[in-house]
Amino acid sequence: MGNCCAVAVDNTPGAEKETVKQDNRQEDEDEEEEEDNDDDYVDELPPAPANYATKGQRSSVSAEAYGAWNKKGNFTAPVIMKTDEQKARIKKSLAASFMFSMLDEKDLATVIDAFKEDKRSPDSEVIKQYDEDADSLYLIESGNLAVFKKADKNAAHPGNKVFEYKEPGGVFGELALLYNCPRAATIRTTTACVLWSIDRETFNHLVKDAAARKRDLYDSFIQTVDILKTLDPYERSKICDALKAKVLKANDEVIRQGEAGNEFYIIEEGTAVAKKDGKEVMKYGPKSYFGELSLIKDQPRAATVVATSDLKLLILDRMAFKRLLGPLDAILASRAKEMYSKVTN
Repeated sequence: MGNCCAVAVDNTPGAEKETVKQDNRQEDEDEEEEEDNDDDYVDELPPAPANYATKGQRSSVSAEAYGAWNKKGNFTAPVIMKTDEQKARIKKSLAASFMFSMLDEKDLATVIDAFKEDKRSPDSEVIKQYDEDADSLYLIESGNLAVFKKADKNAAHPGNKVFEYKEPGGVFGELALLYNCPRAATIRTTTACVLWSIDRETFNHLVKDAAARKRDLYDSFIQTVDILKTLDPYERSKICDALKAKVLKANDEVIRQGEAGNEFYIIEEGTAVAKKDGKEVMKYGPKSYFGELSLIKDQPRAATVVATSDLKLLILDRMAFKRLLGPLDAILASRAKEMYSKVTN
């Protein structure tokens, strides 16, 4: 992004004969003006997510998009009265979302106070794909919702159903707020629902910056994981929200043969090996994943996985795995069958 103002050039005859003193004075004035404007613009905007490149250019780009150049003036978050029980339920739900788990107790309490109850009847459209006036993020307290996506903006139908929310605690609608872009999908209620919504301004002031940085970091990484790169940006964004990081030392056990399996693992850094009855059956490195076998088959762990170096893992719990990796069912089932053969032979 270039300078916010143009510099006039004097092309009239004799302009080159201006005195050195005048030139120096003009340069000093220019430097002072540039210093005054340093905080008014940035050289380059952060890149928008790739999926929005095909959705058409917005008529304008808001300067709220990222925290480094989102000037926060005096801000007072709204306070919506709630019972202690309602606050406890909201807090429990937010704890499962990486965006809110990073808040300190004071900011978390402010966010909880700002949530507004939103009751919906069945077949109510909560958000609409391509809508550019996204002003809220939603948290599910109860009820089921379906997610639809269409490739053609002008199509009359809502598109294909790509996901369902069937558990309380789900968060949606944050993508448009994080990146100041149109809605990525249509979401409709399939049963009566109790939702909680928070407005854009409160989200921007208290949550957005850290969440955007973390999501960008995770999204860049999971696009390099073979099985996950086939997911579209919306699906990847939900995985980014659910991922949790864990660090282990060399020789630490990640999972143990015979135990119940409740997590799916992706190696971000380091190496590990799988052992069946003490015999090495598989090696893992960065971008490898494991743990899906128990989750798909609902069986105990078929092997022990041990770190062979310092290890940084990204983890999806059982509920998130079942909920978010639906588009990969066939691929995961095929690989699980292959892995099962290796660890049982």
